[in-house]
Amino acid sequence: MNALLIYPEFPETFWSFTHALKFIRKRASIPPLGLLTLAAILPRGWPKRLVDMNVRALTAKDLDWADYAFIGGMALQRESVGRVISACKTAGVKVVAGGPLFTGEREGFEEVDHFVLNEAELTVPQFLADLAQGGARRVYETAEFADLRTTPIPLWRLADRGRYAEMCVQYSRGCPFNCEFCNVTALFGHRPRTKDAGQIVEELESLAGLGWRGQVFFVDDNLIGNKHQLKTELLPALIEWQRARPGMTFHTEASINLSDDEELMALMVEAGFNRVFIGIETPDEGSLVECSKFQNKNRDMVEDVRRMHRAGLEVQGGFIVGFDSDSPTIFQRQIDFIQKSGIVTAMVGLLQAPSGTRLHDRLRREGRLLAPMSGDNTDGTTNIIPLMNLETLREGYQGIVRSIYAPGSYYQRVRTLLREYTKPKVKAPLDLQHKLALFRSALRLGIIGKERVEYWKLLLWTSFRHPRLFPMAVTLSIYGHHFRKIYEQLFPKGTAIPR
Repeated sequence: MNALLIYPEFPETFWSFTHALKFIRKRASIPPLGLLTLAAILPRGWPKRLVDMNVRALTAKDLDWADYAFIGGMALQRESVGRVISACKTAGVKVVAGGPLFTGEREGFEEVDHFVLNEAELTVPQFLADLAQGGARRVYETAEFADLRTTPIPLWRLADRGRYAEMCVQYSRGCPFNCEFCNVTALFGHRPRTKDAGQIVEELESLAGLGWRGQVFFVDDNLIGNKHQLKTELLPALIEWQRARPGMTFHTEASINLSDDEELMALMVEAGFNRVFIGIETPDEGSLVECSKFQNKNRDMVEDVRRMHRAGLEVQGGFIVGFDSDSPTIFQRQIDFIQKSGIVTAMVGLLQAPSGTRLHDRLRREGRLLAPMSGDNTDGTTNIIPLMNLETLREGYQGIVRSIYAPGSYYQRVRTLLREYTKPKVKAPLDLQHKLALFRSALRLGIIGKERVEYWKLLLWTSFRHPRLFPMAVTLSIYGHHFRKIYEQLFPKGTAIPR
């Protein structure tokens, strides 16, 4: 059975880093970990081929070769998913679909032959057993959660690793918190489940054995969901592994209570972590209570961010406007918080209600739910009817992103970060493309770009004040170029508010 694993295309977004990847000659940030793990679950004797459409096109030859097409996807890939399914059906290839998009919206994809949903470790074996007997059902789903100690090592050999900026692994699923707008717990539960430390070391060793040196993204929605196990098992194992196999650095996502644990932060940095995404959401206490983000309440979150920076963990932040508790003052408050905290990569979005969340259920009962959300947290759209005037909300949102990604504001935040940041203990080697990125940025940003004055000021300032952080200053300059391009495309200056 020839299995064609297809990952549909993402549009250009905040997190696509499309414009930044050009500086290092890469096509995508990370490979599709879910499909690579699925490939390892499928029968060993099946020939397998991966087509990540963010890296290369899906061709007629691929479809002629395939017996089954396995498609994974998120809401953001909805448009590409539709085209892929149509191409498969035209070619006579049976389609098996799974992932968050299909879990929440399978009724919108009538041409799919089989939906294999929820956690693949549980539902894929059921599908394969029925398929072998000639009686595969259309829908496979489960309310149970998988034991991650049974999850196999992703089939990395299927991915064209040279096309990606980073690799990725997963240690845990689930989150102990209960944020109203978040679908993580709906998909993976509240009790964090983890792999053994040995499994993660084996996955990293497999990447190292294939020649990978560089950044690895731990895709966990909250790496510190089980702090005790992290501190006593995984991090010590990573520290020991780094001594024998140096050359990889890590980043991940976590909740803000990470800043309360100096020991945990120190262990993470020693293990190779240098960056962490934190869901800040809002400085407004009323909105934090409204969305049940109690872990962020009654804190000095600016100081929390600074504490992580001083530990050697660069904070990337998520922010939301459009809560029922928000007043028009929230827009300037968000700008002030972002600038003061030194969060350079600040993802700001309008509140959206993903299917399966408590927010989605509440707004449906209240008659305030619109069409399915776009899946892009930063495109200025929302699938809810807010209490604030919608035009005011959209204008305020655009005001935030235009302000914080204007060159002056952005480069000011970079300097704020670099003043506080402690250089990590583990350093990944710079390959040729990363070294050439300096020269490409000097041309694109330092000569052609609107930000050229701020760019040279930053590099000169860093050279004298924090020379060891010079590569980081260049990288953040390139990120800023990407963010500005995204927002300029979404909201050209002088254009009407999107509706």
